[in-house]
Amino acid sequence: MYRYIDMSSSSLVLLRLFEQASRKKLLRELLDDLFTPAEIEDFALRWRIIQELHSGAPQRSIAQKLHVSLSKITRGSRVLLNNRGAFTRLLHKK
Repeated sequence: MYRYIDMSSSSLVLLRLFEQASRKKLLRELLDDLFTPAEIEDFALRWRIIQELHSGAPQRSIAQKLHVSLSKITRGSRVLLNNRGAFTRLLHKK
């Protein structure tokens, strides 16, 4: 039996936690406590895919360069289609 999880309240809990860890050292320690090294690596890889897509690199070349499947890149491409998403806003801050 699956328990229903209200993602909006779960997200708020995490957001509050991240806000409390405003210094880089504390935030790094928090990430290490919350996620496995593999999960952190996966988050970083997702961000690299987004950056490559944003720069205009073809999906197939990104797949070869980062050694990932096209489906993983397609997911990132769909995220970028949401021009109001956080990734898009962060990319334009640079």
